[in-house]
Amino acid sequence: MEVSPETSATSTPGRARRADMKIGIIGAGNIGGNLTRRLTALGHDVSVANSRGPHTLKELADETGATPVRAEEAARGAEIAVVTVPLKAVPDLPSGLFDEAADGLAVIDTGNYYPQRDGRIAGIEDEGLTESRWTARQLGHPVVKAFNGTYAQDLLDRHRPAGDPERMALPVAGDDEAAKRTVRGLIEELGFDTVDAGGLDDSWRQQPGTPVYGLRGGVDAVTRALAEASPERPEEFRG
Repeated sequence: MEVSPETSATSTPGRARRADMKIGIIGAGNIGGNLTRRLTALGHDVSVANSRGPHTLKELADETGATPVRAEEAARGAEIAVVTVPLKAVPDLPSGLFDEAADGLAVIDTGNYYPQRDGRIAGIEDEGLTESRWTARQLGHPVVKAFNGTYAQDLLDRHRPAGDPERMALPVAGDDEAAKRTVRGLIEELGFDTVDAGGLDDSWRQQPGTPVYGLRGGVDAVTRALAEASPERPEEFRG
């Protein structure tokens, strides 16, 4: 896959999302919690769920104004859903998770495969599926891979206005071009540039152990890192 700054950077005017979207966040760990904080601050209607029940999210809800819900309710009416749970937990998510979502729902997958935590996943190890392709199959819905190599604290501390020389860029991969545009627009609104990392079968370029994973760089640096990635899974990320 060839990736060039000219074709992959998002600088097209009018892509920013309106500030009243309904967004469901499934998983309230570091990434999920900080996305809840940022997205509510931007004026979005956020529902957030975890595996322990809405009563355990009272503190986050009081802080942000987000609505704590059960996982099966998180995507109800949502235009964007964020799945940010350990990969080993994805198959245990409720069935029909997105049945009551808005038409054209974009699902963001922030997950990474860590065999030491998740156990050995045959679809990834033996079939050679990318992590997000495996997740999409478990969910029964297309996903857009984003935020998987982003430090959670950077969501709070490193957002910058468009054009700022210190503005970071995040790679985004997915097969559904409309969903990918939606996600890239949301990331821009959060204060980051984006680089189109291709489809889900290309998303190995941003998995753990690749040059872009954890990179705090701009569009040019992210584009170079994606191009330099190797499809060989590093030994430390094999089960």
